[in-house]
Amino acid sequence: MGCFGFLKMMMFVFNGIIFLAGAAILGVGIWVKVDSGSILGVLGKIDNAPAELTQVLNVGYLLIAIGVLLLVIGFLGCCGAVRESTCMLLLFFIIVLVVFIAEVAGAVVILVFRPLANELLTKLGQAAVQSIKKDYGENADVTGLWNTTMTSLHCCGFYNSSDFVDSPYYKHHDNQYPPQCCAVSDSVCNQTAATITGCFPKIKKLIEENTVVIVGVALGIAALEICAMAVSMILYCRIKSKGD
Repeated sequence: MGCFGFLKMMMFVFNGIIFLAGAAILGVGIWVKVDSGSILGVLGKIDNAPAELTQVLNVGYLLIAIGVLLLVIGFLGCCGAVRESTCMLLLFFIIVLVVFIAEVAGAVVILVFRPLANELLTKLGQAAVQSIKKDYGENADVTGLWNTTMTSLHCCGFYNSSDFVDSPYYKHHDNQYPPQCCAVSDSVCNQTAATITGCFPKIKKLIEENTVVIVGVALGIAALEICAMAVSMILYCRIKSKGD
């Protein structure tokens, strides 16, 4: 197998993986939009939530869009390499280049508007706590969604167990917290026993502990995109020269 054949094979394998990843992300995006018990559903039920939160609630659509984009990129890369189509390879190069530029621009925006993100999270926390105090234990939808989230993530409330003080559940259960807030669920879950951390601090800690991994993955994806563009352009030029 010569260098040209090796590049074709690598292009096919690489884009085959991208195609499968796109299918998986598309499936997750559809699941997020359909599953009413997800944490996004909890956020969507919060009264007085900041207006900016509507952008976060569109994450399902974002995942679907990313999944479809990856499916298209994987298809163009695989077929372009196998069929030796200069049109497909050029289109593949252009799409990956646009995605790469968008990722760089997105990273810059995140760094520049980081204080705005912190302000949004503060508003979200206030709205979430107000929602718990108003509806938890009385509104079946809000109660069920929070129960599902706390059970899945092994957390208690948005910040901590104090979020449930003065909620309908707290008043109707002799000043007790939900069982998810206590390490031993079959005991009386009072202020002393409620030791489970809040959902937001737990998610934030998880992200902070895996910052290096997240950055590494982002850099790895960027490197793969650059390699993919280079290989597609090499194949494009080689096929075009053969045709001439």
